[in-house]
Amino acid sequence: MFRNQYDTDVTVWSPEGRLLQVEYAMESVKQGSACVGIRSSTHAVIGALKRSVSELSAHQKKILEIDAHVGVGIAGLTADARTLAKWMRSECLNHKYVYGTDMPTGRLMTDLADRHQRTTQTYVRRPYGVGLLVASYDKTGPHLYQTCPSGNVYEYYASAIGARSQSGRTYLEKHYGDSVADASVDDLIMHALRALAGCVSTDDKEAKAKGNAEGLTADNASVGIVGQDQAFRLMEGAELQPYLDRLELEGGNGNGGDGDGGGDDDEAPTKMET
Repeated sequence: MFRNQYDTDVTVWSPEGRLLQVEYAMESVKQGSACVGIRSSTHAVIGALKRSVSELSAHQKKILEIDAHVGVGIAGLTADARTLAKWMRSECLNHKYVYGTDMPTGRLMTDLADRHQRTTQTYVRRPYGVGLLVASYDKTGPHLYQTCPSGNVYEYYASAIGARSQSGRTYLEKHYGDSVADASVDDLIMHALRALAGCVSTDDKEAKAKGNAEGLTADNASVGIVGQDQAFRLMEGAELQPYLDRLELEGGNGNGGDGDGGGDDDEAPTKMET
């Protein structure tokens, strides 16, 4: 009701008290390829499903390094994510130049939230159509943040965003506990891959057309790790293959994992109180 009258500008409220263009931007995140994140007491890991536009194209990178202590996984418009990543790199570089230390992740996330929010109050701009999972490690330990086109930022123990991410969230909610808090890096990577496998559709026509219907492979999966005494590192290709082989032996590659295969509703993942 009234949707066509009130969705032409981001600054116009609908009678129901909604900013429809902001909601449309949030929908673009749900259309993006899946990205999952999980953290322990010493490390944070993000995993992402890369997409290719055709069988003849390379896969787009979905995990970007921001600084030695920060990396992001993206779901939504890749071009918008590159713009935000460039800005985040500049902020980290400026902070290191002025203060001589790494930028605290909480401050970076607050500034990023403000940058998202400004686009929802200016009629000449549109909201960023991308959601980010930010993994970092600073003086206060490992962190995992999730951003939203509306300007909200949440800190999580584990989360998943993107298409069919509800299966990944279900897996993380089911398995996250005290054992994960003390888990090794290898165990965290396996948890991320199991959650990501639940987000892969092996019978979707669009996925088959884009070459992503074979489950997780070394070509379409990537993992980023950051933690105590470890700078951010991206794992993909042959380096990730042993973990995918282990996942295949468990029977969890592309079969929906332990999730319920549900759609992208807004159930809350395992979230920290902030």
